[in-house]
Amino acid sequence: MSDLRFDHDRARRTGLPEVVFGERKTREQLARALREQHAGAGYAFATRVAAADGPSLAAELPGARYDETARVVVCGGLPRSGVRVGVVCAGTSDLPVAAEAAATLDWLGHDVYRRYDAGVAGIHRILEARDDLERCRVVVVAAGMEGALPSVVAGLIGAPVIAVPTSVGYGASFGGLAALLAMLNACAPGIAVVNIDNGFGGAALAHKIVLARE
Repeated sequence: MSDLRFDHDRARRTGLPEVVFGERKTREQLARALREQHAGAGYAFATRVAAADGPSLAAELPGARYDETARVVVCGGLPRSGVRVGVVCAGTSDLPVAAEAAATLDWLGHDVYRRYDAGVAGIHRILEARDDLERCRVVVVAAGMEGALPSVVAGLIGAPVIAVPTSVGYGASFGGLAALLAMLNACAPGIAVVNIDNGFGGAALAHKIVLARE
């Protein structure tokens, strides 16, 4: 039996195509999965692809590219929705998680507004972005350390906020657990929380929120 069975019907059933998760797959497994997705749908997307494999995998598909910061291979994408979705991160150290979310949302067809390095240590940085964030249908916020930024954003705007804790911080952050617990206990209402470092999961939830209002 093959070790790869791609779910080509997932987009019809759920609105979200199957995406190739790159960690712990061999380069050949990744290449086969991407080729099969592209052959069936005309597009392909893989997350958590190592820098050692990304460029060569992208070279196997027409028009594909590798985003080293987001660690994704992207080929084509879904039709443009015209919907604006925000992606915010607290610090530059959170950027890989935010970039994964942004790349996923762009591939899913949305117009991505990015606001990076806007953490609470310099609260004016997120306040300056308030008007831009108000124009977003939903906002994904990635933060490590004490994980306060999603609560701040949710207290400023009316759109749903999806909080993504990151494994950024000193020892007592416990690899993102402190941020995760803080986000689950956020004071501001209207926040959903996904798993640590799961930028893709945050983007997937944002996409589902957009679909629910179409």
